[in-house]
Amino acid sequence: MLMLNIDEIQNILPHRPPILLVDRIEELEPGSRAVGRKCVTMNEPFFQGHFPGKAVMPGVIILEALAQTGAVALLTCEEHKGKLAYFGAMDKVKFKRQVVPGDVLELQVEITKLKGDFGVGKAVAYVEEQVAVEAILTFALGEK
Repeated sequence: MLMLNIDEIQNILPHRPPILLVDRIEELEPGSRAVGRKCVTMNEPFFQGHFPGKAVMPGVIILEALAQTGAVALLTCEEHKGKLAYFGAMDKVKFKRQVVPGDVLELQVEITKLKGDFGVGKAVAYVEEQVAVEAILTFALGEK
């Protein structure tokens, strides 16, 4: 299993703070799967307005963190290195648990289909082994 630190992730993804949402990749099988971590702190810019007095990580931000994790899995595959990964679709999205400051998100994405410049992944975000969000994500790969 490969592991990636934040510098290595930034060599793969174009995202930068505050929208870079993966702190490290703990497990990586290029083209197949990735497990990432996001340490959620009160310093996240979205907590200023979501929600004042009751900080809850927006679900779309969790989906973006999952997508970035899946993008790392896809973009480390030799044939897709140097490309960009875009959202193609989100299906069967379920929000099951709130994510709040102090939580550590475990972001798991397994690529279930990969054909040409399109991929599909089963994505699950966990907090302390509880499912927070699950979805089927479709990726469209394009040139930089």
